[in-house]
Amino acid sequence: MVFRRISRWAVALPVALALAGLSGCGSGDPATSSASATASSSAAAKELTVFAAASLTETFTELGKTFESSHPGTTVRFNFGSSATLAQQITQGAPADVFAAASPATMKTVTDASLAAAPATFVRNKLQIAVPKDNPAKVDELKDLTDGKVKVALCAEQVPCGAAAVKALDAAGLKVTPVTLEQDVKATLTKVELGEVDAALVYKTDVIASGDKVQGIAFPEADQAINDYPIATLAKAPAGDLAKQFVDLVLSQQGKDVLTEAGFETP
Repeated sequence: MVFRRISRWAVALPVALALAGLSGCGSGDPATSSASATASSSAAAKELTVFAAASLTETFTELGKTFESSHPGTTVRFNFGSSATLAQQITQGAPADVFAAASPATMKTVTDASLAAAPATFVRNKLQIAVPKDNPAKVDELKDLTDGKVKVALCAEQVPCGAAAVKALDAAGLKVTPVTLEQDVKATLTKVELGEVDAALVYKTDVIASGDKVQGIAFPEADQAINDYPIATLAKAPAGDLAKQFVDLVLSQQGKDVLTEAGFETP
């Protein structure tokens, strides 16, 4: 069984942003320093940083472009990854404006630390079995994953897609021994796309986003392991006003249309 390291963002993002802030420091006459500070403040207000679950990569990237179009001069920067890792980064002080998680449990880590406003559930997602296009292991249903000859990839249990997989398997009364545990759903799906495993439990939306690289197999127990996705502005958001406006976009009919077209379900 292979375990992946937690995303390097946990260290790299806070350090990189800290260094970026230091690069603007220096001495000079008061008037110049004041003008520089004003300009820096204005520039900072034009950048929005969104931490979002990996399964939101395609939809939030699209919504980010929409947001930039309606807010000239604004840049939306995303940090996509495991919700558990993102929550850890936020509680460790990584600067961000919005957090969109793939489960209430990971959002609770942030709200319990008083680092986010009250979250709103904006979509739901459920699992499918992802297999390569030619389905070499002839997987047809969930119980096929219990065959020791079938190589299976799962998300690690501490991340939302892994927790959902545990619920689904428990509901079916099945035990699966994966050959690898991945730190987010995209990494898990990649194992299928590369032909390194015969099957994986991932979100329906990720199967759709993969295009013709894999095929998805629905199974009834997925209905007992649906994940709600909450979104919230962060208490220490450097761009608080923009953060609220981005959340409004996600919750709007326009946002819902983008998300449901990608396979997400409405709450």
